[in-house]
Amino acid sequence: MEQNFDKIRRLSADIRIQTTMAIGTAGFGHIGGAASIADVLAVLYGGMMRIDPKRPDWSERDWMILSKGHCGPALYATLALAGYFPMEWLGTINQPGTRLPSHADCQKTPGVDMTTGSLGQGISSAVGIALGNRLQGRDSWVYCIVGDGETNEGEVWEACEAANHLSLDHFILFVDWNKKQLDGRLEDICKPMDLEEKFRSFGFDTVTVKGYDVEEIWNAIQRAKTVEGKPHCIILDTIKGLGVPLAEAVEFNHYLNFNLEEAKASCAEIEKRFQEGTYPGGDMKW
Repeated sequence: MEQNFDKIRRLSADIRIQTTMAIGTAGFGHIGGAASIADVLAVLYGGMMRIDPKRPDWSERDWMILSKGHCGPALYATLALAGYFPMEWLGTINQPGTRLPSHADCQKTPGVDMTTGSLGQGISSAVGIALGNRLQGRDSWVYCIVGDGETNEGEVWEACEAANHLSLDHFILFVDWNKKQLDGRLEDICKPMDLEEKFRSFGFDTVTVKGYDVEEIWNAIQRAKTVEGKPHCIILDTIKGLGVPLAEAVEFNHYLNFNLEEAKASCAEIEKRFQEGTYPGGDMKW
């Protein structure tokens, strides 16, 4: 399957722009982790997944579960850009009566495949969905994104054990390894050890890629699909807040307050970087 990676990079920039504008309109939101998953979302919804935005509940679709559900704004921006609902909805994120609440909710938002509130629950749901698809004879792929801080949850590893035991080879897990969580850096809260080694020890076919390189992500997914009999884990080595200048400038950017003018200025810088070829990281040191 050949792909236009420039088009996917454009989509990832637009996801960051629309996410930043939506949160800026609300005045608050989870920008850090939303920014660091923009590239994997662009790959998935930019050609990798079998989906039909006009039929969000199509039974033969591929599924995407955002286990780190507080990063819903990035998923909402992606779904709007893909045509699941009007772009105007993005201006209502986190506001009373919205169909785009702070945490992803499948009862409210077209295209959200599973409600994911408490961390750790999304991956359990994704494993169950992958098993259900197999039992019903579907060849659909199930993708799931967890945060690196989320791997503190024991439920994550119980789900991994089940996925390995069931040989769910149509299940691909992404770990957003952005090195930070709600209260600080990973090593200060609960040292994660070697994530690649841990997932491999749980029976996962595992690889680490640059989480901001859409071509690496795409190729890793294609490679995973050639490995039978095992669930798959792709660790996205990235930076929290990556690609959104106002978030990059703050050490602890899990949740930020910023206004619409600040959002517009940051989006202008995103577009400038994209045109200059320095997107997504600008002058950031990797």
